[in-house]
Amino acid sequence: MVREETPVGEPVHNIATLLVARLGEPERVLYRQHVDGAWRDFTAAELATLVSCWQDAFGRAGLVGGDRVALALKNGVSWVAIDLAALASGLVVVPLYADDNAENQAWCAKLVEARLVVVENARMFRALVEAGVSPQSMLVLRPDEAAEAHSVERFLAGGEARPFSVAGVDPNALATICFTSGTGGRPKGVMLTHGNILANVEGCRAVNMARADDVFLSFLPLSHMFERTGGYYLPLSLGAKVVYARSIAQLADDLAEQKPTAMFAVPRVFEKFGGRIRAALSDHPLKQALFDLCVSSGWRLARGKPTVVDRVVAPLLRRLVAAPILARLGGRLRIAVAGGAALDPELARMFNGLGLPLLQGYGMTEAAPVISVNRLDDNELGCVGPALPNVEVRLSRDQELLVRGPNVMQGYWRDKVATARALDGAGWLHTGDLAEIRDGHIFIRGRLKDILVLSNGEKLPPQDVELAILGDDAFEQIMLIGEGRPFLSLIAVSKEKDEKALVRRANERLKSFPRYVRVRRAVVSDEPWTIDNGLVTPTLKVRRERVISRYKDDIDRIYAAGVGD
Repeated sequence: MVREETPVGEPVHNIATLLVARLGEPERVLYRQHVDGAWRDFTAAELATLVSCWQDAFGRAGLVGGDRVALALKNGVSWVAIDLAALASGLVVVPLYADDNAENQAWCAKLVEARLVVVENARMFRALVEAGVSPQSMLVLRPDEAAEAHSVERFLAGGEARPFSVAGVDPNALATICFTSGTGGRPKGVMLTHGNILANVEGCRAVNMARADDVFLSFLPLSHMFERTGGYYLPLSLGAKVVYARSIAQLADDLAEQKPTAMFAVPRVFEKFGGRIRAALSDHPLKQALFDLCVSSGWRLARGKPTVVDRVVAPLLRRLVAAPILARLGGRLRIAVAGGAALDPELARMFNGLGLPLLQGYGMTEAAPVISVNRLDDNELGCVGPALPNVEVRLSRDQELLVRGPNVMQGYWRDKVATARALDGAGWLHTGDLAEIRDGHIFIRGRLKDILVLSNGEKLPPQDVELAILGDDAFEQIMLIGEGRPFLSLIAVSKEKDEKALVRRANERLKSFPRYVRVRRAVVSDEPWTIDNGLVTPTLKVRRERVISRYKDDIDRIYAAGVGD
């Protein structure tokens, strides 16, 4: 039974109505998760029961509409149930990255004055207590004996069974405060309303990014709006099934076993898979030639421009060459969407040529988050697609991409200065990204504030150059430097120690760029940039200023020595 707490005749704008719509088929399986060593399915009815238990517990704990509930949990049904219960009750959800350090988590929780903080395990509980979060405000999903008093199980116990109810809210009511990754300092709390998120779900549905019979594999953190909207709210709106991957380390096994039909991921996942394919073919010229033929003919077929030969050869090569490769991804993927970073056009061409539609999208937390995406019937390399049908885009005088629509945030939590910089008086969101728009298709050309200006006056956005170089598997992570310097250099994480060899390999990837875009020197390290050492954000974006600070002495040394030392 579901009760909607809103006057008769008025629409319920609450995000939790996405679950209400699923209860017409109470036995429909919405989620699958690995529990106690085995996969377990969760139906719509089971989820609604769990949600109502949390709603009851929130009420008994004295939480009222507008109170903030922070989640530092791994992806799973508990994350979903707490989120839906909080939203249905008019509370505000504050996702925290489960892999972030305790200092950042505590800073975010204290900034929003969270009434309740739900954490994954006892280790996180103790770390947050040390970072200044009150233990009385915390719940632990998987406690040890010392943290048992703060267990989720105890919090939920003693309640009375009651119907799952959804509070009617204004579409402009705050639903979540989602923190940005903080590449340039402390993260900012993006305020998104129920209306913002529901509008983005509507826009994604309109471009057929998912179907009711899809099976999603979820592994990006739900604290990231890309996964939260695309891999949670969108499937829920359709009744599609979501399978929660056990871990990144077990991702390959989960793909092969669960056989998803749809997947949202960052480009790095496809880069690693593509790298393994190239490595496997490197010593087999005949297999490499067949693979190249499969990709080229398959790409023309995917674009609707096959030759007469392609019509015969492409289907045969896809069975013989592509099918065994795609079987490692489960063999049933009908669509994959890459977002969160730039996608190498050659990588997109390869997967599309093999028969897996890999679409690049673009968005930001401030837009709830999807702004644009390529379409199955309109997939252009190097492009992030046209805007969603309910999103407006245009370019400013300096070619910055501006975005307006019902998905755009209210502003940043308690930061009027940052809000005024991001949102102008006409409601346009200033993305900070340089772009080009051709025939309605958006091409991202770099970050406005990240433009490198060499001492000779040459200017370039580093991201395109970095993306090209990362196409060589010798490079694990890189960052282009050269601001105010006479030439470009690299900071590179690589197992290859020979600087000259790395510079040569980097420049092989830059032949299509203007001649001044060439790397002259490199700082080489074998220490990965991680969340733990503070050099990447929880969404794996490089903290450029921190990387430069870490390698400052090495950078000064190579520029003092000049070229060819």
